[in-house]
Amino acid sequence: MNHPPSDIAFTPAVKSIQSRKGSRQIYERKERGGGWQTKITTELASFINGLDMFYFGTANRLGQPYIQYRGGAPGFLRVLDESTLGFADFRGNRQYISLGNLSENPQAFIFLMDYMNSKRIKIWGTARVVEDDSELLERLRDENYPGKIERAITFTITTWDVNCPQHIHRRYPHEHVENLVRTLQDRIIELEAKLGTCR
Repeated sequence: MNHPPSDIAFTPAVKSIQSRKGSRQIYERKERGGGWQTKITTELASFINGLDMFYFGTANRLGQPYIQYRGGAPGFLRVLDESTLGFADFRGNRQYISLGNLSENPQAFIFLMDYMNSKRIKIWGTARVVEDDSELLERLRDENYPGKIERAITFTITTWDVNCPQHIHRRYPHEHVENLVRTLQDRIIELEAKLGTCR
C-alpha cells in the first residue's frame, strides 16, 4: 500500500486527533488528490532563491529537537537538483549541536519564512554534513561574503507543503525599508525646493 507523503507528519497519533477534532476528512480528501509535493517545483525554487534566512531543525537520537536560525544573502540556500538543497556552513559559536544531532539522526526539517509576503513553507527530509567536497563547497560559495566555508550541509527532500499564512506578522528587510525611506527623503527634498521657489 502506498502511503501519502503527508504521513511523515500525519502519524497515527496525529490522525487520531484529527478524527476527534473533525479535520481528518479534509486531509483525507487532500491525500486522495495527490497531497503534498515530493520534488522541488519551479515555484518552490523561486521562493527559496529570494529568501535570506530560514530555520533548520534537527533532533538527537533521543528525539530532543533543536532549531537553528540560518541567514545569508538572498539565495544562499541553493537548489542543487529536483530533490536536494544545500548551504554553506561557516564558523559560528562552535557548539556544533546541529552537527552532533546529524551524526546520529539524519532526520531534519527546514522552515521557510517570507515575513514580508506572509508566506511560509515547511520541508521534511534528511540532512548530511559534507566536509570533503571542494566542488560542492565552491558551488555554495557567496563571492560577496568573506567568511571561510568549513563544510556544506545538504538536505534531501522527502516532502513539503505550503503552510497557512494566518497570524504571520509582517516584517520588512532592512534594505527594503532603507530604500523606501530614501525615496521619501528625496521626495521631501524635492517638495521643499519647490516651496522655496514660491516664497
